Amino acid sequence: MNINIITLFPEIFEALNFGLLGQAIGRQDIKINTYNLRDHQINKHGQVDDKPYGGGAGMVLMAEPLEKSLKDIPVDEVGKVINLSPQGTLFNHKKAKELSLLKSITIIAGRYEGIDERFISQYIDEEISIGDFVLSGGEFAALNLIDSISRFIPGVIGNKASVEQDSLSQGFLKGPVFTRPENFNSESVPEILLSGDHEKIQEWKDVQALKRTFERRPELLKSVKLTKKQKKLLEDLASKRIL
Repeated sequence: MNINIITLFPEIFEALNFGLLGQAIGRQDIKINTYNLRDHQINKHGQVDDKPYGGGAGMVLMAEPLEKSLKDIPVDEVGKVINLSPQGTLFNHKKAKELSLLKSITIIAGRYEGIDERFISQYIDEEISIGDFVLSGGEFAALNLIDSISRFIPGVIGNKASVEQDSLSQGFLKGPVFTRPENFNSESVPEILLSGDHEKIQEWKDVQALKRTFERRPELLKSVKLTKKQKKLLEDLASKRIL
């Protein structure tokens, strides 16, 4: 996959060169290309932003440097152009998987009070928000977006089952996990996990995933198609018959 980022701070994306994602970049399973907005500053002072028309606090990124930076990218490698903005559609697991199927995407990492609306109307294909909170810049949102997308790209995660069993992959949160030692500060690993009965272990994991989702993110259950068995489990959870 080819990922382009237009940014004022390309150095921030050096953080991607670590772990499994860094290895994938090294193999060129993913190509990360950064384009520095200041390469198209409009004067000797390095200006790429200006005061908003009509007044107001802060500065706005200008359309012209953004446009020139976008045109630096080979036309066949631009792909979908995404603006990271609190005004965008909320990013989620489904969107990450959808974007991972694209050959190329271009991310605009904005700063300050945002970017000139005319650039958005003329060039942006989709606006995405990573949550209802404010960051100092789109670079940090872009890092989240890229890391999440990369997990679906073949070869990035060695064990495909890890991706399939992640929280939210089936619409539920993942249940609790344990490793050695069997006893830690007088708390033991659930006996079922030591039984060797794979069918019962999977059933326990399914119940725990449903239970954790019900307790911590019940709104997720509204968008999941539940089996009759899962619906019965939810009824039991709601009536506190399962502890």
